[in-house]
Amino acid sequence: MFRPAVAPSRVSWQKLTLLPVLLIAVLLATWLWFEQADLDALTRNALSDGRVSKALWQHIELTVISTFFVLIIAIPLGILLTRGQAGRATPVVIGLANIGQATPAIGLLALLVIWLGIGRRAALIGIIAYAVLPVLSNTIAGLKANDPALLEAARGIGMSPLGVLTRVELPLAVPLILAGVRTALVLNVGTATLATFGGGGGLGVLITTGITSQRMPVLVVGSVLTVALALLVDWLASLAELLLRPRGLEAGP
Repeated sequence: MFRPAVAPSRVSWQKLTLLPVLLIAVLLATWLWFEQADLDALTRNALSDGRVSKALWQHIELTVISTFFVLIIAIPLGILLTRGQAGRATPVVIGLANIGQATPAIGLLALLVIWLGIGRRAALIGIIAYAVLPVLSNTIAGLKANDPALLEAARGIGMSPLGVLTRVELPLAVPLILAGVRTALVLNVGTATLATFGGGGGLGVLITTGITSQRMPVLVVGSVLTVALALLVDWLASLAELLLRPRGLEAGP
């Protein structure tokens, strides 16, 4: 009896469950360790009164806000640099973005604090400058990799330049753009730990407190939460890559 072919699922159950289960196990093990650990007054003070949840929420805010600005800067700029004469500026713009990422993050943050003063604004600008390059370069690469014959065919059936961009070029470039966004997200989580040196808060507060006060439990909390957040963000971004990839680009079984 004939049965219609069923398209393979984009996301397997292993992809959905493996990393979350691992993260839950790590966080549970950390919590159990703290339950039986003998914490001194300084350690309890550093981890009490909602300080951990406040630092975690600040870190998430820094990551989300910086990623939002990276997207609204890098993707439109990448599109512009693939249009006509604007492409001549590509080496200059990529060079400037390279400078932002090549500069040591802590040095860049220090310069921004000197210029803008202590606060979240300096930290956010530093994080954004550090993460623009992967999204910008992948947007340009994705758009330039499109088959010229396919674009010419779209123009030949009467599509406007905007229609060709939104209905042909960008959908084909989605996989590369999403890969750049995924890289930028993980970079932002890591770089946000340095925001504490500019008064921006985040999980870096716990890490630096643990190091300066020589309190290992505080350092462990900050480090474990930072790693767990980075892995969780990378997992969510990998799911987005699979779910948002145009179905026409998927390889057949």
